[in-house]
Formats: sequence, structure tokens, C-alpha cells
Amino acid sequence: MSYYLNDYFSKKSLMGKIVICALIGSLFFTSCLKKDSGCGFSDPTTMASADEKQQLKAYLDSANIKATLSPNGFYYSIALSGEGNMPVQCSQITVAYKGWLTSGSSFEPLTTTVFTSLGSLIDGWREGIPLIRKGGSIRLYIPPSLGYGSKGITDNSGNIVVPPYSIIIFDISLIDVQ
Repeated sequence: MSYYLNDYFSKKSLMGKIVICALIGSLFFTSCLKKDSGCGFSDPTTMASADEKQQLKAYLDSANIKATLSPNGFYYSIALSGEGNMPVQCSQITVAYKGWLTSGSSFEPLTTTVFTSLGSLIDGWREGIPLIRKGGSIRLYIPPSLGYGSKGITDNSGNIVVPPYSIIIFDISLIDVQ
């Protein structure tokens, strides 16, 4: 009987060693996989309300503008698709852009700037810019919930530049993607 017990425990010990080796091996191999950049941004999930979509559609129709509706409720028109890298939420991007209101009032003249992370921008940009590649350009028609919402924007003097709950429009050229 003791022979069978010794045999049983030695097999158990062997199985335990195999399991431990397999776990160590899997940890080793998965540690070699590409790591998440750790930027902490995921794809945006904010949806424009039905009322915002209706207001934006009414503006586009009244101005006879043809644009494509995104699933989250902004409209866009791609002027140039681009051929380079496609940005993701953790990408550093260089863009040339200008912004204005539906009244035609400009709130951001043509500006070129680098943003260290696409994911840190307003949802309309976070969703719209990945529709083009490096070298591309797009026009975005953004409802308030995907733009500046109830906050609006003021300048350094406290003057309102973008009133709360405004539809905003941007022309964006994607110069570089890192």
C-alpha cells in the first residue's frame, strides 16, 4: 500500500511542477508582448441627443450642406482621406485647423498646433480625426455634447467666444501622426 501512496504523491508532485512551469512560461511569453502605452484614453462613447442631431441637421439642410452622419451624432465631410498613419486615441497629432460657429463667426483662426494625445480633445475631434489619415483633411460639424457643451469657451479677457450649447464647425488638416 505504501508503494501506491508514494507513487501517487510523486505523480502529484510532478503534475504540480508541470503546472508551475507552464504558469511561469506563460508569464514570460506574455511579458514579451507589446505593452499598452498607458495613455489611459479609450474611444469616446458620448452620443448626441436627438434634439442636438435635429438642430444640426436643420442647420445643414438650411445651408444646403451635404455631410455624413456619424453613429455618435456629428456630421463630417472628408476633403482628402490622406495616405499616412491613422491616428488612435493615444496618438500625438499635428494639425492645422480653424473653427467657427453656425452664425459664421470665427472663434479660432487658422492655427497649427501639436496635441500630445488625441484622447485629450473634445469628443467630436476624438471621433472625427480618426476618419482620416496623415495628410488628410476633414470638416466636422459638432453638436454641443460632443464639443464644448454647457461650458462654452471664453478668451483670456473673459469674453464669450463660443456660447454654451453651440454647434461648432472645424476644418482640420492632419499634418502628422506619432
